[in-house]
Amino acid sequence: MRAVAYTRSLPSSDPDCLVDVTLPDPAPPTGRDLLVEVRAISVNPVDAKVRMRADPEGKPTLLGYDAAGVVRAVGPDVTLFRPGDAVFYAGDITRPGTNGALHLVDERIVGPKPAKLSFAEAAAVPLTAITAWEALFDRLRIPRGTERREEAVLIIGGAGGVGSIAVQLARQLTGLRVLATASRKETQAWARQMGAHEVLDHSGDLAAQVKALGLPVTAIFVTTHTEAHWPAICEIIAPQGAICLIDDPKTTPDFRMLKLKAASLHWELMFTRSRFQTPDMQAQHELLVEVSRMLDAGQLHTTLGEHYGPITAANLRRAHAAVESSTARGKIVLEGFAEA
Repeated sequence: MRAVAYTRSLPSSDPDCLVDVTLPDPAPPTGRDLLVEVRAISVNPVDAKVRMRADPEGKPTLLGYDAAGVVRAVGPDVTLFRPGDAVFYAGDITRPGTNGALHLVDERIVGPKPAKLSFAEAAAVPLTAITAWEALFDRLRIPRGTERREEAVLIIGGAGGVGSIAVQLARQLTGLRVLATASRKETQAWARQMGAHEVLDHSGDLAAQVKALGLPVTAIFVTTHTEAHWPAICEIIAPQGAICLIDDPKTTPDFRMLKLKAASLHWELMFTRSRFQTPDMQAQHELLVEVSRMLDAGQLHTTLGEHYGPITAANLRRAHAAVESSTARGKIVLEGFAEA
Protein backbone atom coordinates (compact mmCIF):
# COMPACT_ATOMS: atom_id res chain seq x y z
CA MET A 1 0.00 0.00 0.00
CA ARG A 2 1.02 3.63 -0.47
CA ALA A 3 2.02 5.40 2.74
CA VAL A 4 4.04 8.22 4.28
CA ALA A 5 6.44 7.07 6.99
CA TYR A 6 9.17 8.37 9.22
CA THR A 7 12.36 6.42 9.90
CA ARG A 8 14.22 8.87 12.14
CA SER A 9 13.27 11.67 14.50
CA LEU A 10 14.13 14.75 12.46
CA PRO A 11 12.86 18.36 12.41
CA SER A 12 10.06 19.15 9.97
CA SER A 13 12.49 21.30 7.95
CA ASP A 14 14.49 18.19 7.05
CA PRO A 15 13.26 16.60 3.78
CA ASP A 16 13.91 13.13 5.27
CA CYS A 17 11.65 13.63 8.30
CA LEU A 18 8.74 12.08 6.35
CA VAL A 19 9.12 9.97 3.21
CA ASP A 20 6.85 8.35 0.64
CA VAL A 21 6.99 4.54 0.87
CA THR A 22 5.25 1.40 -0.31
CA LEU A 23 4.48 -1.07 2.49
CA PRO A 24 2.74 -4.46 2.71
CA ASP A 25 -1.02 -4.27 3.23
CA PRO A 26 -2.15 -4.82 6.85
CA ALA A 27 -3.13 -8.36 7.84
CA PRO A 28 -6.85 -9.26 7.56
CA PRO A 29 -8.80 -7.88 10.53
CA THR A 30 -9.31 -10.02 13.63
CA GLY A 31 -11.48 -9.58 16.74
CA ARG A 32 -13.29 -6.23 16.68
CA ASP A 33 -10.97 -4.62 14.13
CA LEU A 34 -12.04 -2.88 10.94
CA LEU A 35 -9.83 -2.63 7.86
CA VAL A 36 -10.41 0.89 6.54
CA GLU A 37 -9.48 2.36 3.18
CA VAL A 38 -8.23 5.80 4.22
CA ARG A 39 -9.66 8.60 2.08
CA ALA A 40 -8.61 11.66 4.12
CA ILE A 41 -6.57 12.50 7.22
CA SER A 42 -5.90 15.55 9.36
CA VAL A 43 -2.79 16.53 11.26
CA ASN A 44 -2.60 17.18 15.00
CA PRO A 45 0.15 18.37 17.36
CA VAL A 46 0.50 14.77 18.61
CA ASP A 47 1.73 13.73 15.15
CA ALA A 48 4.67 16.12 15.41
CA LYS A 49 5.33 15.28 19.07
CA VAL A 50 5.55 11.55 18.38
CA ARG A 51 7.76 12.19 15.35
CA MET A 52 10.27 14.01 17.53
CA ARG A 53 10.06 11.86 20.67
CA ALA A 54 9.81 8.28 19.40
CA ASP A 55 12.73 7.42 17.12
CA PRO A 56 11.91 4.26 15.08
CA GLU A 57 15.65 3.70 14.41
CA GLY A 58 15.34 3.20 10.68
CA LYS A 59 12.09 1.19 10.65
CA PRO A 60 9.39 2.84 8.48
CA THR A 61 6.70 3.87 10.96
CA LEU A 62 3.30 5.41 10.26
CA LEU A 63 2.08 8.46 12.15
CA GLY A 64 -1.42 9.87 11.86
CA TYR A 65 -4.52 9.48 13.99
CA ASP A 66 -7.48 11.31 12.42
CA ALA A 67 -8.99 9.57 9.39
CA ALA A 68 -12.14 9.27 7.34
CA GLY A 69 -12.60 6.37 4.97
CA VAL A 70 -14.56 3.28 3.96
CA VAL A 71 -14.66 -0.09 5.73
CA ARG A 72 -13.24 -2.78 3.42
CA ALA A 73 -13.29 -5.79 5.79
CA VAL A 74 -14.31 -6.57 9.38
CA GLY A 75 -13.10 -8.93 12.09
CA PRO A 76 -15.27 -11.86 13.25
CA ASP A 77 -16.42 -10.07 16.42
CA VAL A 78 -17.46 -6.78 14.80
CA THR A 79 -21.08 -5.75 15.44
CA LEU A 80 -21.19 -2.00 14.77
CA PHE A 81 -20.11 -1.74 11.10
CA ARG A 82 -20.18 -3.61 7.80
CA PRO A 83 -17.99 -3.48 4.68
CA GLY A 84 -18.89 -0.43 2.63
CA ASP A 85 -19.69 1.78 5.64
CA ALA A 86 -18.15 5.26 5.62
CA VAL A 87 -16.47 6.00 8.96
CA PHE A 88 -14.37 8.56 10.82
CA TYR A 89 -12.16 8.12 13.88
CA ALA A 90 -9.01 9.17 15.71
CA GLY A 91 -7.06 5.93 16.04
CA ASP A 92 -4.94 4.40 18.78
CA ILE A 93 -1.50 5.75 19.69
CA THR A 94 -0.19 2.23 20.40
CA ARG A 95 -0.85 1.01 16.83
CA PRO A 96 0.33 1.99 13.33
CA GLY A 97 -1.13 5.32 12.24
CA THR A 98 -3.44 6.50 9.49
CA ASN A 99 -0.80 7.81 7.08
CA GLY A 100 -1.29 4.74 4.88
CA ALA A 101 -3.89 3.76 2.31
CA LEU A 102 -5.21 0.94 4.53
CA HIS A 103 -5.58 0.99 8.31
CA LEU A 104 -6.67 -1.39 11.09
CA VAL A 105 -8.72 0.12 13.92
CA ASP A 106 -10.94 -1.17 16.74
CA GLU A 107 -14.63 -0.51 15.99
CA ARG A 108 -15.21 0.72 19.55
CA ILE A 109 -13.38 3.99 18.80
CA VAL A 110 -14.94 4.52 15.35
CA GLY A 111 -18.02 6.51 14.37
CA PRO A 112 -20.21 6.73 11.25
CA LYS A 113 -18.98 9.48 8.92
CA PRO A 114 -21.46 12.37 8.74
CA ALA A 115 -23.38 11.86 5.51
CA LYS A 116 -23.44 15.57 4.66
CA LEU A 117 -19.67 16.06 5.03
CA SER A 118 -16.98 15.19 2.52
CA PHE A 119 -14.24 12.83 3.63
CA ALA A 120 -11.90 15.80 4.05
CA GLU A 121 -14.41 17.74 6.15
CA ALA A 122 -15.07 14.66 8.30
CA ALA A 123 -11.37 13.89 8.83
CA ALA A 124 -10.89 17.26 10.52
CA VAL A 125 -13.17 16.36 13.41
CA PRO A 126 -12.61 13.10 15.37
CA LEU A 127 -9.51 13.60 17.53
CA THR A 128 -10.42 17.12 18.52
CA ALA A 129 -14.09 16.26 19.07
CA ILE A 130 -13.24 13.32 21.32
CA THR A 131 -10.71 15.41 23.24
CA ALA A 132 -13.08 18.34 23.68
CA TRP A 133 -16.05 16.13 24.59
CA GLU A 134 -14.12 14.17 27.19
CA ALA A 135 -12.60 17.35 28.64
CA LEU A 136 -15.91 19.17 28.97
CA PHE A 137 -18.20 16.35 30.05
CA ASP A 138 -16.00 13.58 31.50
CA ARG A 139 -13.24 15.61 33.17
CA LEU A 140 -14.78 19.01 33.97
CA ARG A 141 -18.20 17.33 34.38
CA ILE A 142 -20.09 20.27 32.96
CA PRO A 143 -23.81 19.41 33.08
CA ARG A 144 -25.46 18.76 29.72
CA GLY A 145 -28.53 20.87 28.99
CA THR A 146 -29.12 24.27 27.43
CA GLU A 147 -30.94 25.96 30.31
CA ARG A 148 -29.10 29.23 30.78
CA ARG A 149 -26.78 29.47 33.77
CA GLU A 150 -25.17 32.67 35.00
CA GLU A 151 -21.64 31.29 34.89
CA ALA A 152 -19.03 30.73 32.22
CA VAL A 153 -16.60 28.23 30.77
CA LEU A 154 -13.29 29.64 29.50
CA ILE A 155 -11.56 27.89 26.59
CA ILE A 156 -7.95 29.01 26.25
CA GLY A 157 -6.84 28.58 22.63
CA GLY A 158 -10.32 28.82 21.17
CA ALA A 159 -9.26 29.00 17.51
CA GLY A 160 -7.08 25.88 17.42
CA GLY A 161 -8.26 22.42 16.42
CA VAL A 162 -9.46 21.32 19.87
CA GLY A 163 -10.60 24.79 20.89
CA SER A 164 -12.70 25.18 17.75
CA ILE A 165 -14.82 22.12 18.47
CA ALA A 166 -14.86 22.72 22.24
CA VAL A 167 -16.43 26.13 21.68
CA GLN A 168 -19.13 24.57 19.50
CA LEU A 169 -19.88 21.73 21.92
CA ALA A 170 -20.07 24.08 24.90
CA ARG A 171 -22.36 26.46 23.00
CA GLN A 172 -24.68 23.70 21.73
CA LEU A 173 -24.83 21.36 24.70
CA THR A 174 -24.53 23.54 27.82
CA GLY A 175 -26.19 26.62 29.24
CA LEU A 176 -22.89 28.26 30.11
CA ARG A 177 -21.59 31.52 28.70
CA VAL A 178 -18.78 30.44 26.38
CA LEU A 179 -15.59 32.50 26.59
CA ALA A 180 -12.74 31.76 24.19
CA THR A 181 -9.29 33.25 23.76
CA ALA A 182 -7.43 34.18 20.57
CA SER A 183 -4.80 36.82 19.92
CA ARG A 184 -5.04 37.69 16.20
CA LYS A 185 -7.91 39.29 14.28
CA GLU A 186 -8.38 36.28 12.02
CA THR A 187 -8.34 33.77 14.89
CA GLN A 188 -10.66 35.93 16.97
CA ALA A 189 -13.09 36.02 14.05
CA TRP A 190 -12.80 32.23 13.72
CA ALA A 191 -13.60 31.71 17.42
CA ARG A 192 -16.69 33.90 17.08
CA GLN A 193 -17.70 31.94 13.99
CA MET A 194 -17.42 28.73 16.05
CA GLY A 195 -19.93 30.18 18.52
CA ALA A 196 -18.03 31.90 21.35
CA HIS A 197 -20.15 34.47 23.19
CA GLU A 198 -17.03 36.48 24.01
CA VAL A 199 -13.51 36.33 22.59
CA LEU A 200 -10.66 37.49 24.81
CA ASP A 201 -7.06 38.30 23.88
CA HIS A 202 -4.75 35.91 25.74
CA SER A 203 -1.74 38.06 24.82
CA GLY A 204 -3.11 40.75 27.15
CA ASP A 205 -4.30 40.80 30.76
CA LEU A 206 -6.62 37.82 30.62
CA ALA A 207 -7.73 38.01 34.25
CA ALA A 208 -8.75 41.65 33.87
CA GLN A 209 -10.72 40.90 30.71
CA VAL A 210 -12.64 38.12 32.44
CA LYS A 211 -13.26 40.26 35.53
CA ALA A 212 -14.77 42.99 33.36
CA LEU A 213 -17.43 40.54 32.16
CA GLY A 214 -18.71 40.01 35.70
CA LEU A 215 -19.37 36.27 35.33
CA PRO A 216 -17.97 33.52 37.56
CA VAL A 217 -15.83 31.11 35.53
CA THR A 218 -16.53 27.69 37.00
CA ALA A 219 -14.65 25.68 34.36
CA ILE A 220 -11.48 26.36 32.36
CA PHE A 221 -10.29 24.21 29.48
CA VAL A 222 -6.65 24.93 28.61
CA THR A 223 -5.54 23.69 25.19
CA THR A 224 -2.15 25.40 24.95
CA HIS A 225 0.59 27.33 26.79
CA THR A 226 -0.53 26.38 30.30
CA GLU A 227 2.69 27.67 31.87
CA ALA A 228 2.24 31.14 30.36
CA HIS A 229 -1.37 31.47 31.50
CA TRP A 230 -1.17 29.67 34.85
CA PRO A 231 -1.23 32.75 37.15
CA ALA A 232 -4.23 34.14 35.27
CA ILE A 233 -5.96 30.74 35.31
CA CYS A 234 -5.62 30.55 39.09
CA GLU A 235 -6.92 34.09 39.48
CA ILE A 236 -9.87 33.55 37.13
CA ILE A 237 -11.19 30.19 38.32
CA ALA A 238 -14.14 30.43 40.68
CA PRO A 239 -13.96 28.85 44.13
CA GLN A 240 -14.53 25.09 43.81
CA GLY A 241 -14.16 25.36 40.06
CA ALA A 242 -12.42 22.86 37.76
CA ILE A 243 -9.54 23.14 35.29
CA CYS A 244 -8.63 20.69 32.52
CA LEU A 245 -5.30 20.63 30.66
CA ILE A 246 -4.33 18.85 27.45
CA ASP A 247 -0.93 20.32 26.63
CA ASP A 248 2.52 19.47 28.00
CA PRO A 249 3.70 22.46 30.06
CA LYS A 250 7.37 23.22 29.50
CA THR A 251 7.69 24.04 33.20
CA THR A 252 5.64 22.56 36.01
CA PRO A 253 2.99 25.03 37.21
CA ASP A 254 2.66 25.64 40.93
CA PHE A 255 -0.42 23.54 41.55
CA ARG A 256 -0.51 24.72 45.15
CA MET A 257 -2.03 27.96 43.85
CA LEU A 258 -5.34 26.10 43.50
CA LYS A 259 -5.59 25.13 47.17
CA LEU A 260 -7.09 28.38 48.46
CA LYS A 261 -10.03 28.01 46.08
CA ALA A 262 -10.31 24.23 46.49
CA ALA A 263 -10.21 24.06 42.72
CA SER A 264 -9.69 20.73 40.97
CA LEU A 265 -7.21 19.93 38.20
CA HIS A 266 -7.78 17.30 35.50
CA TRP A 267 -5.79 15.94 32.55
CA GLU A 268 -7.39 14.83 29.32
CA LEU A 269 -5.84 12.38 26.87
CA MET A 270 -8.19 10.88 24.30
CA PHE A 271 -5.88 7.89 23.78
CA THR A 272 -6.29 6.66 27.37
CA ARG A 273 -9.37 4.52 26.72
CA SER A 274 -7.85 2.69 23.76
CA ARG A 275 -4.37 2.42 25.28
CA PHE A 276 -5.65 0.70 28.42
CA GLN A 277 -8.66 -1.03 26.83
CA THR A 278 -10.89 0.46 29.52
CA PRO A 279 -14.32 -1.09 30.14
CA ASP A 280 -15.93 2.10 28.78
CA MET A 281 -13.80 2.21 25.62
CA GLN A 282 -16.92 2.14 23.44
CA ALA A 283 -17.89 5.54 24.85
CA GLN A 284 -15.77 7.02 22.06
CA HIS A 285 -17.89 5.28 19.44
CA GLU A 286 -21.03 6.55 21.15
CA LEU A 287 -19.87 10.16 21.34
CA LEU A 288 -18.76 10.07 17.69
CA VAL A 289 -22.25 8.83 16.78
CA GLU A 290 -23.70 11.92 18.49
CA VAL A 291 -21.10 14.25 16.96
CA SER A 292 -21.88 12.79 13.51
CA ARG A 293 -25.59 13.37 14.06
CA MET A 294 -24.97 16.97 15.17
CA LEU A 295 -22.77 17.64 12.13
CA ASP A 296 -25.47 16.33 9.80
CA ALA A 297 -28.07 18.44 11.61
CA GLY A 298 -25.98 21.59 11.24
CA GLN A 299 -25.57 21.95 15.01
CA LEU A 300 -21.81 21.50 14.66
CA HIS A 301 -19.54 22.49 11.79
CA THR A 302 -16.33 20.98 10.51
CA THR A 303 -13.23 22.69 11.84
CA LEU A 304 -11.32 22.22 8.58
CA GLY A 305 -9.09 25.27 8.30
CA GLU A 306 -6.81 24.44 5.36
CA HIS A 307 -6.68 21.68 2.74
CA TYR A 308 -3.07 20.80 1.83
CA GLY A 309 -3.85 18.52 -1.10
CA PRO A 310 -3.04 14.80 -1.50
CA ILE A 311 -1.40 12.66 1.19
CA THR A 312 2.28 12.93 0.27
CA ALA A 313 5.46 13.30 2.28
CA ALA A 314 5.99 16.85 1.01
CA ASN A 315 2.49 17.96 1.99
CA LEU A 316 2.68 16.23 5.38
CA ARG A 317 6.00 17.95 6.11
CA ARG A 318 4.30 21.30 5.47
CA ALA A 319 1.44 20.31 7.74
CA HIS A 320 3.75 19.20 10.55
CA ALA A 321 5.62 22.51 10.33
CA ALA A 322 2.34 24.42 10.50
CA VAL A 323 1.04 22.62 13.60
CA GLU A 324 4.44 23.05 15.27
CA SER A 325 4.15 26.81 14.75
CA SER A 326 0.97 26.88 16.91
CA THR A 327 -0.54 29.43 14.51
CA ALA A 328 -2.90 27.15 12.58
CA ARG A 329 -6.57 28.12 12.48
CA GLY A 330 -8.73 25.03 12.72
CA LYS A 331 -7.44 21.76 11.25
CA ILE A 332 -5.11 20.95 8.35
CA VAL A 333 -6.47 18.18 6.13
CA LEU A 334 -4.94 16.05 3.35
CA GLU A 335 -7.00 13.89 1.01
CA GLY A 336 -6.23 10.91 -1.21
CA PHE A 337 -3.01 9.09 -2.00
CA ALA A 338 -1.35 10.02 -5.30
CA GLU A 339 -1.19 7.19 -7.81
CA ALA A 340 2.06 5.24 -7.72
